[in-house]
Amino acid sequence: MQKDSGSGATGRLRRRKGSNEVPPEVGKANGSHLLVNDQNKYRSMWIRAYSSIWMIGGFAFIIYMGHLYIWAMVVVIQIFMASELFSLLRKTHEDRHLPGFRHLNWHFFFTAMLFVYGRILSQRLVNTVTSDKFLYQVVGRLIKYHMAACYFLYIAGFVWFILSLKKKLYKYQFGQYAWTHMILIVVFTQSSFTVANIFEGIFWFLLPASLIVINDIAAYIFGFFFGKTPLIKLSPKKTWEGFIGASVTTIISAFVLANILGRFPWLTCPRKDLSTGWLNCDPGPLFKPENFTLPEWIPDWFSWKEIQVLPVQWHALCLGLFASIIAPFGGFFASGFKRAFKIKDFGDSIPGHGGMTDRMDCQFDKCSGFIVLVRFKAIDMVMAVFAYIYHQSFVTPQSVSVEMILEQILMNLSFEEQRALYIKLAQIIKETSQFGES
Repeated sequence: MQKDSGSGATGRLRRRKGSNEVPPEVGKANGSHLLVNDQNKYRSMWIRAYSSIWMIGGFAFIIYMGHLYIWAMVVVIQIFMASELFSLLRKTHEDRHLPGFRHLNWHFFFTAMLFVYGRILSQRLVNTVTSDKFLYQVVGRLIKYHMAACYFLYIAGFVWFILSLKKKLYKYQFGQYAWTHMILIVVFTQSSFTVANIFEGIFWFLLPASLIVINDIAAYIFGFFFGKTPLIKLSPKKTWEGFIGASVTTIISAFVLANILGRFPWLTCPRKDLSTGWLNCDPGPLFKPENFTLPEWIPDWFSWKEIQVLPVQWHALCLGLFASIIAPFGGFFASGFKRAFKIKDFGDSIPGHGGMTDRMDCQFDKCSGFIVLVRFKAIDMVMAVFAYIYHQSFVTPQSVSVEMILEQILMNLSFEEQRALYIKLAQIIKETSQFGES
């Protein structure tokens, strides 16, 4: 007996063998995707909760270990993200005829890594080896020729690519070449700002990253229990109730969390070198408590008339507002991207969450950095970049620092010129001090 052709709506949907393509949703209204209507929502929730607990625990341990370990975590995440994205447009048939072509992707990747982190960490590397004259000279030379070395490594990859071109595969190879460069821009743009935030103080990495996680969790919980109104077609399970509830929760959490994190010098002190020792410094006016008088419209039954507030908490409100309103669009962008390529997730490295890229689509966008947590999908480019720009524009004094001058001296002057500068400065300081005494 033949099956009725009209029964396709209820029959099994066929998928192309070996494909990641998501089968089209058949016979479902837009609202039927909501979590309140999902029959398997509790099973999905427990899988997410279990993997999230492990991610949160590991993330907390790395934060405790310090700046270098957080940086190492970012590097590992970068490698996972790049691996998932490199695989997205691979074609097995073409790759069989291009042995070693995949190594070219990683050549460009590690060249970009050397360039980006060499620029960010050069001064801190110098500060680490100042006590050793030989290492100081070696590091000074490396910093001076760092850009040239990275450029010639890139040129070597460019020549490698040209020599690997094969007839009938030109279009595929040039497509992969362009795709590789786009991946490098996305991955290293967000991560460079994230690492810069880390060394400005873990606070400026941890707070934005935590806000992304809080927003993601709150959106899931409010949508899970109260979601009725679809928010956007790109993500059918996102609801207005989840979005609004998450926004309010994120802004309140930003104000409270900044007060808690801002009281630990380990989190607020900037790291000026690449050592792993415990930090203790003057926190600065942003992290010193001030008394704040509550407005008169506060009800009389509320006994407190003054509260202690850290000035940084007002800045945290801006980060929370940005995280709650703009950050979710990083997730929407990733959802549209996945639908464009007809895939469900970028990978499966995190149970219940998809791949590492799925967790990062929002995080690097907005934070000072990487939020390996429940929905680490926003330490993407938006939050990391915003946190860095906000810190540099509204928090850090706009002045020339000793570190900036020292970096220029080390990069542009020879050792003999540096010694002559040192002698000249010593003379100026001596003359100035004598003049002051007289």
